Amino acid sequence: MSSVAVPFYQKRHKHFDQSYRNIQTRYVLEEYAARNFIVMVLIWLFFLFYRTHEQKSHASDEKRIKFASELSSLEREIHMARHHAREQLDRLAIQRMVEENMALERHAVEEKISRAPEILVRLRSHTVWEKMSVRLCFTVQGFPSPVVQWYKNEELITPASDPAKYTVENKYGVHVLHINRADFDDSATYSAVATNIHGQASTNCAVVVRRFRESEEPHPAGIMPFHLPLSYDVCFTHFDVQFLEKFGVTFATEGETLTLKCSVLVTPELKRLRPRAEWYRDDVLIKDSKWTKLYFGEGQAALSFTHLNKDDEGLYTLRMVTKGGVNEYSAFLFVRDADALIAGAPGAPMDVKCHDANRDYVIVTWKPPNITTQNPVIGYFVDKCEVGLENWVQCNDAPVKICKYPVTGLCEGRSYIFRVRAVNSAGISRPSRVSEPVAALDPFDLERTQSKLKIVIKKDDLEGDIQIPGPPTNVHASEISKTYVVLSWDPPVPRGREPLTYFIEKSMVGSGSWQRVNAQVAVKSPRYAVFDLAEGKPYVFRVLSANKHGISDPSEITEPIQPQDTVVVPSAPGRVVATRNTKTSVVVQWDKPKHEENLYGYYIDYSVVGSNQWEPANHKPINYSRFVVHGLETGEQYIFRVKAVNAVGFSENSQESEAIKVQAALTCPSYPHGITLLNCDGHSMTLGWKAPKYSGGSPILGYYIDKREANHKNWHEVNSSLICRTIYTVEDLTEDAFYEFKIAAANVVGIGHPSDPSEHFKCKAWTMPEPGPAYDLTVCEVRNTSLVLLWKAPVYEGKSPITGYLVDYKEVDAEDWITANEKPTSHHYFKVTDLHQGHTYVFKVRAVNDAGVGKSSEISEPVFVEASPGTKEIFSGVDEEGNIYLGFECKEATDASHFQWGKSYEEIEDSDKFKIQTEGDHSKLYFKNPDKSDLGTYCISVSDTDGVSSSFILDEEEFERLMTLSNEIKNPTIPLKSELAYEVLDKGEVRFWIQAESLSPNSTYRFVINDKEVENGHRHKISCDHSNGIIEMVMDKFTIDNEGTYTVQIQDGKAKNQSSLVLIGDAFKTVLAESELQRKEFLRKQGPHFSEFLYWEVTEECEVLLACKVANTKKETVFKWYRNGSGIDVDEVPDLQRGECHLTIPKLSRKDEGVYKATLSDDRGHDVSTLELSGKVYDDIILALSRVSGKTASPLKILCTEEGIRLQCFLKYYNEEMKVTWSHRESKISSGEKMKIGGGDDVAWLQITEPTEKDKGNYTFEIFGDKGSFKRTLDLSGQGIFLRSYLYALNLTLFFFFKLLDRGKVIGGLPDVVTIMDGKTLNLTCTVFGNPDPEVVWFKNDKTLELNEHYLVSLEQGKYASLTIKGVTSEDSGKYSIYVKNKYGGETVDVTVSVYRHGEKIPEVNKGQLAKPRLIPPSGASST
Repeated sequence: MSSVAVPFYQKRHKHFDQSYRNIQTRYVLEEYAARNFIVMVLIWLFFLFYRTHEQKSHASDEKRIKFASELSSLEREIHMARHHAREQLDRLAIQRMVEENMALERHAVEEKISRAPEILVRLRSHTVWEKMSVRLCFTVQGFPSPVVQWYKNEELITPASDPAKYTVENKYGVHVLHINRADFDDSATYSAVATNIHGQASTNCAVVVRRFRESEEPHPAGIMPFHLPLSYDVCFTHFDVQFLEKFGVTFATEGETLTLKCSVLVTPELKRLRPRAEWYRDDVLIKDSKWTKLYFGEGQAALSFTHLNKDDEGLYTLRMVTKGGVNEYSAFLFVRDADALIAGAPGAPMDVKCHDANRDYVIVTWKPPNITTQNPVIGYFVDKCEVGLENWVQCNDAPVKICKYPVTGLCEGRSYIFRVRAVNSAGISRPSRVSEPVAALDPFDLERTQSKLKIVIKKDDLEGDIQIPGPPTNVHASEISKTYVVLSWDPPVPRGREPLTYFIEKSMVGSGSWQRVNAQVAVKSPRYAVFDLAEGKPYVFRVLSANKHGISDPSEITEPIQPQDTVVVPSAPGRVVATRNTKTSVVVQWDKPKHEENLYGYYIDYSVVGSNQWEPANHKPINYSRFVVHGLETGEQYIFRVKAVNAVGFSENSQESEAIKVQAALTCPSYPHGITLLNCDGHSMTLGWKAPKYSGGSPILGYYIDKREANHKNWHEVNSSLICRTIYTVEDLTEDAFYEFKIAAANVVGIGHPSDPSEHFKCKAWTMPEPGPAYDLTVCEVRNTSLVLLWKAPVYEGKSPITGYLVDYKEVDAEDWITANEKPTSHHYFKVTDLHQGHTYVFKVRAVNDAGVGKSSEISEPVFVEASPGTKEIFSGVDEEGNIYLGFECKEATDASHFQWGKSYEEIEDSDKFKIQTEGDHSKLYFKNPDKSDLGTYCISVSDTDGVSSSFILDEEEFERLMTLSNEIKNPTIPLKSELAYEVLDKGEVRFWIQAESLSPNSTYRFVINDKEVENGHRHKISCDHSNGIIEMVMDKFTIDNEGTYTVQIQDGKAKNQSSLVLIGDAFKTVLAESELQRKEFLRKQGPHFSEFLYWEVTEECEVLLACKVANTKKETVFKWYRNGSGIDVDEVPDLQRGECHLTIPKLSRKDEGVYKATLSDDRGHDVSTLELSGKVYDDIILALSRVSGKTASPLKILCTEEGIRLQCFLKYYNEEMKVTWSHRESKISSGEKMKIGGGDDVAWLQITEPTEKDKGNYTFEIFGDKGSFKRTLDLSGQGIFLRSYLYALNLTLFFFFKLLDRGKVIGGLPDVVTIMDGKTLNLTCTVFGNPDPEVVWFKNDKTLELNEHYLVSLEQGKYASLTIKGVTSEDSGKYSIYVKNKYGGETVDVTVSVYRHGEKIPEVNKGQLAKPRLIPPSGASST
């Protein structure tokens, strides 16, 4: 018998259960024994009953004889039954023995012939038409007979669920699956899996169902080679695991949530038995925690992160563990720093861990952040927090400089978590992820509390009654740093039963004194961190133990310990080498540093060549010397550097690597696809196919073709040398035979995988009149709503030439095809528009000739319609030499990529008209002799990329623009910002200048005047500012001889330009006059001068202010005012240092007209400013005065006089020359006898004489200024106005009647006119009277006379009034008035004084004529 162990699932099988026969035998024996026992019991009971009956009834002897005979008969029957039972039992035992021997022999034979399933004849692929039946069969052998299950696209086929569709047969090892009336949905991969106890085997095939009279349908996803089901060598206990949708390289940021997902296909799918999914980070198993959540079910494995930190960065591996092995998939997760709370602050530390925890002490370690883009870290703060609380406490006052810190002062029995923050010159980082909780317990106590099955006996339980403990032993420094020393020791022996504390003392070597370190804090742990040590000084330490009974003796003194860093900064890593990996990643390798002790790992930085900006590649130190840097830009060049890191800090950066361009590594090309039969003549077939999608980073050198007949197994080589094109004619074929082909591409690396076998092509000559299929369908220029479809003409044209092509398309899931063009296109390209963005389409092309529409081309691969991010387009331009070109840039291009230019989507091969220049990822198409025949559509495609392509329409407008630009470059003209112009400078110099857009330092120029070149010299100063493109010529003296034409000529390399300026006639005279004026002005300003000439202003007080501004004055400079040639005396000399001078005219009148002049003079020169205050200037001033005064106009007031009613408006200033109007009922009033208009210095009035009813109504006074007018209105409609006027007249009559003699009056008369020669003294004297004494005031020209040494006034004895004018002049001519008034009224007397000069004729005057007085009403009579 074999000694092979039987699996658990086979133990239920009868012929393998070693104890089965014993159980059955034992069951039969027990059954017969039970029956015998029952019979014996019945006999015994019957016997007891009989004896009892005999004792009780004492029956007759006959009955006893009868009973004895019956009992004897029963005994015989029992004996016979026992005999038969024994015989049957013996026969059964013999039978069991025979069966057992036969089973043992059978098992031995079976073991000799047992074997796993072996497939002798495999399934064969079929291509059928719809509604046809398919018969799939294969032959398998094995012992025990295998159980066969059929699968469709890896899904189990159950014939009972659809008996009309599927029928399964099994005869003599030949298994058959019948598919009845196949339809298109039956196109799939079919698999048969044969299983017995020794193993498993499988075979598969493809079934393609074609539609009648339709072209070939696309391969369903299930029959592609990479979707084949189970492998051939899968044992029964092995799960076949396939990773479908995988998580890729992932970039995330701290604080985010993230889930890594992977879809998994497990075969077979068992509900109670499935693989185990395990997640690893850097080969460390991940478990469910606060930060990570695991999930596996429903065909998906997922790892979720609730809050990402840099601790989560690493290589993540999903391992599916089965009994037959492990399937795994890995990808890297990068976690960037979150934005700093303070700009420039470092990233957070990571990997915070606690070590060596004790009752009041723990060591916290962490890893430093990468500081590529921040200032260096100067230290770290460690924070602690009790578990269950939220208040964080900072453990260290000053930043600790290394990534390790001993935290003391913990409360025994409590649990803590820790975090770390980094500090640099900009600020403090975000906190790290918190550590795992750690308990402040003695490790011995912690082990005892966590152990359930140990009996623990403490030493103090064995020591007896010890009170004062002994001294600690083995005191030593377990860790030495530059800033602290960690002391460790063993507890004392004996120690006593009471709780122990420790005191640490230190002494500087040579000091002879001891200092207690922890005088305030008792230490319970047998270790302590001593801080505040002098750098470079050696210390010795000792420890004392204490309990409540006392303190022990000191321990032995340690050896001298000097604080210093035992771990130093690592040395820089060695040579860094970067190699190609993928289109977005590079493999970086480096030599380890010479001193790599205690390394945390390495940080890698990268930089774009020429940018000088470094970025971190990883954010958590890695422990190996090889790293794949992901997230790089395809086609860009990068350099790399590495630095090592440990607890002390960072090493120096390594040397930079050589620059490397990001491209995929070289591999074999992918497989060709789309094999199409293009023509057949009965003895040969012309095949076409599509090039591989990826060339493997190297140009494809050619193709190899293999063929075989449909029913043959072996492939035969068609060509021994490479085929360079994607079309080939296979010769020497058998007519009417079916062939299939496969093609492999080759590059410098090797031969790639062959394509899938083509469909079966029949070698029969084509004779149909319609054309054959177009081939090599290519989709390019995929944009959001359109794409361009390219194809090649059919090899077989039919009976007539091809006239066009029809393009059909549909969405992948749709059934009906849509024809994109109503009329056949004659081109081999077509732009399909109006597509839906984000949808997937397939396309096909049909050729058309006179016979009709030909065969459809192969259906294209599904195309997702959406423009790729960063899609580039062709651009046009002109180079420095004036050559017109079209350019294109493709960052995804590799060394194997080929830029293929075309016109009208046909490859450009005309070297006479075009020149193609390609460098790296740039390509340009130059036009050698551009003309209008070059108009059209140009296109480009880049091989070995994801279909990068573009097109450009060169229309007539764009062509003209490029030609113009080309002509400008080939025949350049220096562009000018400004043509030749002139300006007159301050000194009267004339500057001629021109400005170009730009000028190089090598440019030349010259000035030409009247066809004669001028040189740079004293008269013509010529200069050029190349940076601003300004060329200028300054002429010192511009005279009448300089009339003519001025020209400047410029040349810069090949570019030229010139500009001219004509100064002839009036244009020249204007420049000349301006030059002379500026020269005079310059000379004037050399001495004192007026920076602003005389001008006038009106103040708010209605004064006229004449002002000017002066400059370049000194103390000796003299300033004077003149009017009409005569000097004006001013009260205050102007301060010339302030630069402003003023002359005030208080009350402007006609007498102030004249020519005003201001002069400046000193030894440097003389300047004059003149203002004629007359005419329009005077009128403008009056208007300005009207504006200012009009603002102060009071409301109209009524004054009743003896003549009638007077309307008055009081103003700050009034002059009869002001433009005013009075209106009555909106009708303008003219001055006359009835209504008289007048005014005084501060009042304007309207006198209404003898008012009547007609004079009632609204009266308006309006004064006009320079910016508007001002109105005042009064209504005289009331009866009381006229009544008051009458009463006033009556009252005035009575008043004069009674008080006429008491009013103020002039008694001694004054002459009406006085003439006097200038230089004399004039004395006007009169007698005044009044009761009470009147007030006497003198006026000149209706203005109050200002008294001074020239004008003297006196009033003697209250009645003799006199006015004395000394040294009269012509300015004293005018009207003089005396005003005499008291409360009863008064008089005014006017005297006209005329002054004549010596030698002039004396004016004639009527002598003896006295001046007539004018009455002044009393004050009480002037009420309004």
